[in-house]
Amino acid sequence: MVDLSEFESISPYTDEEAVEALGKVADNPVITEVSQYFFPDESPDFLKKLLKSVKGIDDFQIMVMSRVVEWVLDHTAHIFSYDGVSNIDRNRGKFLALSNHRDIILDPAITQLVLYRNGIPMTEIAVGDNLITNKFIEYLIRSNRMIKVVRGISARELYLSSQMLSKYIRLNITEQKSSIWLAQRQGRTKDGFDITEQGLLKMLDMSGTSDFRKNFEELNIIPMSISYEIEPCDVLKARELLISRTQKYVKAPGEDLNSILTGIKQQKGNIHLNIGKPLTSEEIAVASLCDKNDRYQLIRHAVDLRVIEGYRLWKTNYLAYDIVNKTTKYSDKYTVSDIDWFTDYMEHQLDTVEKELDRNDLKDIFLHIYANPVVSKEMLREKNTLPGWKTQH
Repeated sequence: MVDLSEFESISPYTDEEAVEALGKVADNPVITEVSQYFFPDESPDFLKKLLKSVKGIDDFQIMVMSRVVEWVLDHTAHIFSYDGVSNIDRNRGKFLALSNHRDIILDPAITQLVLYRNGIPMTEIAVGDNLITNKFIEYLIRSNRMIKVVRGISARELYLSSQMLSKYIRLNITEQKSSIWLAQRQGRTKDGFDITEQGLLKMLDMSGTSDFRKNFEELNIIPMSISYEIEPCDVLKARELLISRTQKYVKAPGEDLNSILTGIKQQKGNIHLNIGKPLTSEEIAVASLCDKNDRYQLIRHAVDLRVIEGYRLWKTNYLAYDIVNKTTKYSDKYTVSDIDWFTDYMEHQLDTVEKELDRNDLKDIFLHIYANPVVSKEMLREKNTLPGWKTQH
């Protein structure tokens, strides 16, 4: 049994800790309201009783979380699909899922559901501690196999925290304790471009005890890509990007929680999850021959290629691209009624934010959020490169 006691401050709860924490969650008055929302055909105390009956983390994820995610898909998505499950080699064991990140909670939650449906052990999930706004939230997410990623700290503290996180991830995978889900960048993609942060790859390498090639090979990195026809929190992302143009963006109290709830409740159209092929020994070997940052650039590019390849474009992406570029290039991908619907939807979304924000600029950013995935696909197809590659150091 691998000893993880030194990681107590960031690791998920044990089964015993989860049972105690979920018992406290069950006693919170808000649980009745939550129960009636997700389980409307059951008695008001259904979820409370369910939480009280949980015997460990597996119980919680199967009896509660998988049912909640199924409800979200049934009620807020049109068609949910996935592919690439065969790319997970069960004989090789644990892996590092390196995923694009569009919704705070749903990206990893939907991934867990797909793994569960296919009899693959669910992963632990790395999540920023900015989401832990109170004990109630902490009880829930740490009972759901969530690893705490510390943010908003000094450079020295960040270095030490990164070392600990890197070591924890590597130890879990190499000792075959648990696979890990990790977003390819800090925070969600807000501009529609899914690009892996080079600093994240350096963090992963920090805990390696061998050479560059072995350090990355043993992590068994599997890129994943999730795509939503209606981008979660689209107008909130556009708002943040617009404000950030002229000042440092500071989140309001409760803003992350509002984004979580918005992502869960809003209609999302079609959703697709692609599980890509693992990074190969050959790709890592080629990267290892490069100097310094270039080796991380090649790993980053290998991940991004799979993420963009696996990203499924929807009619919202194609028509937004044509609107932005004043073209009919992809007019065969949508109808006139689709344009009318999307325009009405966009105007409604723009109406929900402060009136003092420049509406034309906000609309332009909103459209680019949907159009930019098409740009990424085009660059990949035409030039075998991606936005930002070889420019982020």
